[in-house]
Amino acid sequence: MADYKDIIGTAVRNNAGNLPSNQEKELFFDTTNIDFKYQFAATLSSWRSGNSLNTARRGSTGAGIQTAALASGGFTTTRVGATESYDGTSWTEVNDLNTVRQFLGGGGTYTSALAFGGDAPPNTAVCESWNGSSWTEVADLNTARRYLTGSGSDNTAALAFGGDTPPFTAITESWNGSSWTEVNDLNTARSLLGGQGTSTSAIAFGGLNTTPVANAEIWDGTSWTEVNDLNTARISLAGSAANSTAGLAFGGVISPGTLQGATENWDGTSWTEIADLSTARDNLSGAGTSTLGLAFGGNAPSVTSATEEFTANAPVGAWTTSTALNTGRFSAAGSPAGTSTASLLAGGQVNPGANVQTVTESWNGSSWTEVNDLNTGRYDLGSAGTYTSSLAFGGEKPGGLVGLNESWNGSSWTEAADVNENSQQPGGVGASNSSALKFGGHGPTPSGPVRAYTETWNGSSWTEVNDLNDARAYPGGAGTATAALAFGGSDFPGTTANTESWNGSTWTEVNNMNTSKEGMRGAGTNTAALSVGASASPRAFTEDWNGVSWQENGDLNTGRGSLRSCGSTASALAYSGTQTGPQNLTDTEEWTGSSNTIKVLTD
Repeated sequence: MADYKDIIGTAVRNNAGNLPSNQEKELFFDTTNIDFKYQFAATLSSWRSGNSLNTARRGSTGAGIQTAALASGGFTTTRVGATESYDGTSWTEVNDLNTVRQFLGGGGTYTSALAFGGDAPPNTAVCESWNGSSWTEVADLNTARRYLTGSGSDNTAALAFGGDTPPFTAITESWNGSSWTEVNDLNTARSLLGGQGTSTSAIAFGGLNTTPVANAEIWDGTSWTEVNDLNTARISLAGSAANSTAGLAFGGVISPGTLQGATENWDGTSWTEIADLSTARDNLSGAGTSTLGLAFGGNAPSVTSATEEFTANAPVGAWTTSTALNTGRFSAAGSPAGTSTASLLAGGQVNPGANVQTVTESWNGSSWTEVNDLNTGRYDLGSAGTYTSSLAFGGEKPGGLVGLNESWNGSSWTEAADVNENSQQPGGVGASNSSALKFGGHGPTPSGPVRAYTETWNGSSWTEVNDLNDARAYPGGAGTATAALAFGGSDFPGTTANTESWNGSTWTEVNNMNTSKEGMRGAGTNTAALSVGASASPRAFTEDWNGVSWQENGDLNTGRGSLRSCGSTASALAYSGTQTGPQNLTDTEEWTGSSNTIKVLTD
């Protein structure tokens, strides 16, 4: 029998401990722990919220892939013919169906699709073809029905199967671009089923046949074959699949009021339960593949416009503990535009109500070095810039809130023009000491309310601009003075998950964080950001923003709030902070946007 060296061409590598993190998919022998190990990338399969449909609906039909999809028909308060096109970021209204209906079937792409059957009412056999800009009526189905589903590669090759005529039906019809032909029936008659694929390679699953069924069948271009059942029998579900060998089934309902978020993956042999939808719902629609799926609309339990994107095996990031600060503290100024190898920390507080700091430290990627102090010690201040060009503004010192602003040139702090409103715990972003944005906070007195106030800095003065939509203190921030993100914070007495995007002139509300929190900090840009930490449990949370929505990722090793962070979604730094009471953390952690899993191979 051939050994490893004969197959691979080299012997198993010996290594004292684990391999470096950048080496993946490698078998090695750990000479320190006397174990054979295999190192591979850590991944996560999950759903992430996307931008909503323009028209909330249930019972529509979907076509296309995750980044180029079509939603057509359905029901809001009445049946609709509305059609929308998805570009991977947002939905755009396009030309409507000619026949308004719900619970129809469809298939194809966002530029070449079919929509057929449905409830108009009554049940209809109408079929329409989409050419990328408009719908045209073509030859009808042979059997009028609703609650059916379909599959297809484009508007010249499709399959319609199942539905309710009434009663439940197993009828399958094939479309050749000009007419429908009845072909072999499903083995199990059913309506409200899920299905996807092409006209020659499709999968049908779940549905209603007196009671919810878990039955799954695959189509080979000629006939249906029963395969392994879903793990959970359900009706009114949806799916995404390129063909009969790999797909997803998601959503649905088991019994009245028992909505499902469960997602199951089909690998050509069996179904495996994986990550749930964020919003459990039924009568939803789907598009995409087994690795990049799209779910939209449905009942949750009222009619919803919610859209979610599924990604299989996405990289999972991780935090690694690094060299500690010289002076532990919290609520200090940082350098939000800094990097994981070049950052700054200034001021802050050691104990609540005492020991206000002026100490400044600079990070070079391996250690912290004390440099010239702030001119005025304070805490709960805002900041912007890099480790060589930054600002520290506002905050609190003994005696009350201040509007003081100091500029750092890489070696020392110089007093500059004050902010217009005294405040503590504001958010701040900006590329340098000549371009910054300040938003939110408490003010203008220590007992003052949370604020929506926003100011921009041009290198010499602060100018009041349009306020946040939601007043808050201690928000996180990422980006620049002209393209920023504000997220979370305290809206007193509670916390918020609200996220807003700044375009240089106005704030726009976008998708919320997964968890309401305050005292976290941000890293990155307004389209690719991290939220790090929180002031209350769970404090270790890290969430990443892709320009549309937030997703939970790898936690900090030391949970904390009132910290500082900088860098990008690929490489970031988190440092300082507090947990409970006078815990002034010196902890520094470095983030890598992807991490590894090590499997120990046993005999």
